Amino acid sequence: MDNPNERLDRAVLEARRNAEKRAQGYREQALKIYPWVCGKCARTFTHSNLQLLEVHHKNNNHDDNPPDGSNWELLCTYCHENEHAKLIDLAGRADVKDQSSSATFNPFADLRARLADKKNT
Repeated sequence: MDNPNERLDRAVLEARRNAEKRAQGYREQALKIYPWVCGKCARTFTHSNLQLLEVHHKNNNHDDNPPDGSNWELLCTYCHENEHAKLIDLAGRADVKDQSSSATFNPFADLRARLADKKNT
């Protein structure tokens, strides 16, 4: 018969491994979908510093990973930390109605216009 502590240790280890697999999967997807630009400060990234670019879940649910990436945005480590710190700060304030926060930079904001200009030339 298994020791209850050993069963718990195995369950925790398996949960951590599954979470790491999920995280690796959605990060790789996000890096393929989105340009390597921080969605908040607009810092650009290359292969040499890509480890500083992180996936932020807009609704703060790390298990909500739609394949189209609609719940993700890429943020540099610093902006990502700042987004989560703001949520922690807001959590203690009863007068705040909307506690969700998202980045404001949209690298695709004028994509339609750019593509239209490209077709016309």
